[in-house]
Amino acid sequence: MGPLERIEEIIAYVEQAKAVPMSRAAKIDRGEIIAMLEELSGELPAELRRADAMLAERDKIIEAGQREGSRIITEAEAEHARLVSLHEVTVSAEHEAQRLINQARDEANRLRNEVDEYVDTTLANFEQFLHRALSGVERGRDKMHALREIGSFTPDMEEKPLPM
Repeated sequence: MGPLERIEEIIAYVEQAKAVPMSRAAKIDRGEIIAMLEELSGELPAELRRADAMLAERDKIIEAGQREGSRIITEAEAEHARLVSLHEVTVSAEHEAQRLINQARDEANRLRNEVDEYVDTTLANFEQFLHRALSGVERGRDKMHALREIGSFTPDMEEKPLPM
């Protein structure tokens, strides 16, 4: 029988004891009640030690659970911070990469426009030079034809070469 049953047995014994007339007192066998309490007293230390050990074990388990929970939370917060930082670095790098690509495109367009303008100017100058040269060739041919027609083409009347 465990300590709780012993306590219930003692309570039942006292409840069944004969009442002393005109008082709240009851007649009980002192020896019997003492024996019951001594039995209970003998059982309680073992039960209390077991309960104490169970409470201590429970406290250790709770403490270990709290430490593990704190460790998991700390690791999760560190991982969260790392991922946020990594995400921020990635986003920042993507923005910087896009900025550099746009800058390179703008620079390429600017250089292409400058090259196109230079080539166009050079070709226009060359075209003017060719027009002047062609005009000089045409004038020379016209003079040669005109002189042939009149029959007086002589070497001292040759036209001087055109400057290039």
